[in-house]
Amino acid sequence: MNADGVDTRTVGGAVPGTTAVIAIAAAQRRLLVLTGLRWLPVGVTLGLTVLLPLERGLTIAEVGSILAIQGFVALALELPTGALADSVGRRPVLAASGFLAVAASVLFLLADSFALFAVSLLLQGLFRVLDSGALEAWFVDAVHEHDPAAEVAHPLARAGTVLGSAIACGALLGGLLVAWHPITGQSALILPLCVSITLYAVYTALVFALVRERRTRRSARRGAIAAVVAGLRDTPRTVLDGARRVFGSRVLAGLLLVEVFWSVAMIGFETLTPLQLAGILGGEDAAAAVFGPASAAAWGLYAVGSLLAGRLSRTIGVTWTAILSRILNGSFVVLMGLASGVLGILIAYGLTYLVHGSAGPMHSSLLHREADRSTRATVLSLNSMVSGGAYSIGLLVLTAFAGATSAAAATVVAGAFSIFGALCYLPALRQERCRKALGAAV
Repeated sequence: MNADGVDTRTVGGAVPGTTAVIAIAAAQRRLLVLTGLRWLPVGVTLGLTVLLPLERGLTIAEVGSILAIQGFVALALELPTGALADSVGRRPVLAASGFLAVAASVLFLLADSFALFAVSLLLQGLFRVLDSGALEAWFVDAVHEHDPAAEVAHPLARAGTVLGSAIACGALLGGLLVAWHPITGQSALILPLCVSITLYAVYTALVFALVRERRTRRSARRGAIAAVVAGLRDTPRTVLDGARRVFGSRVLAGLLLVEVFWSVAMIGFETLTPLQLAGILGGEDAAAAVFGPASAAAWGLYAVGSLLAGRLSRTIGVTWTAILSRILNGSFVVLMGLASGVLGILIAYGLTYLVHGSAGPMHSSLLHREADRSTRATVLSLNSMVSGGAYSIGLLVLTAFAGATSAAAATVVAGAFSIFGALCYLPALRQERCRKALGAAV
């Protein structure tokens, strides 16, 4: 274990040289910086994706429909864009995603109809499928280039802590901006969106500055356009390689199925919570003012959960930590729906994010065990594809159910359903036990 928390022990106990350790530490620092800047604008606008369309006249069902769009984009394009990142490289794909993030945010700020909001969410879906897993894949490749056997669970947990902290700070800032409301005559929700656009632009610039990839002699001789064309040509083969991995591995298939249940839980604590608060407090602006600080606290707990998971996994194992997190996350979502009053909802909301933060890095670490350099981004995209598709279908069902009954009832259903996802980790648990047994025998 080096000073930055990366387990650099290789098979047989050998430790990489000083140069390799320094390079791995530098890659982790870049991962943490870019992770923070990637998710800070998300925190600033947390809840506004639901509240701004409602304020501009859309119904709850229409909001559910436009939010579902980005999930369907993920379902259609996650796999080919992940394969594109494996073929062309992580850096150009990350840069393209940054440009799309700025464009989608500008259009969302200006939208005043269902059609314009739908186009904005379509662009946001494209941004997310290009972004999905590319930065994480770049980091794991950079580590394994110097030490192929390095364990990445702990640095990914650190990245999860930074992610949670960034969203927490952003949510606090967003809530303060809504409460400040310095632009008279305009909605209080406008300023946070303007700030998020600026942050996405800064993130995109830093992708160009910080993400560096090893290029083969062949790729170095090719021009940028030729490299992209070659990457696009290689994408179908990379997609097939990723698909073969899924169908050939019960462990990977189980990990992907976890996302079906997890995504439904996320609808409960991401989309339905602002609706619950708006119903209790009597308006979108009031809900946004409360939801911002509450989200800041919740994402702070997410960061704590990621940190604790990295330590707990060394004691009970990565898979058991993931299973425990999945069960507790679903249970706390149910508690959110059953809670009465704003305070009860917010307490359950914070507990939900605590275990949401512990689940993320453990799930990612298990995925990386099932991938190699040539298909890493593809495997991560497969995971996001399942997540996006399940999220979109769940949105359509649960927002319609919430409109017919209540947001609280829909939240209970979402949480109860998601608990069953813990069963999908059983193949990974058996594999982890076998690995430990083999390690003990050696």
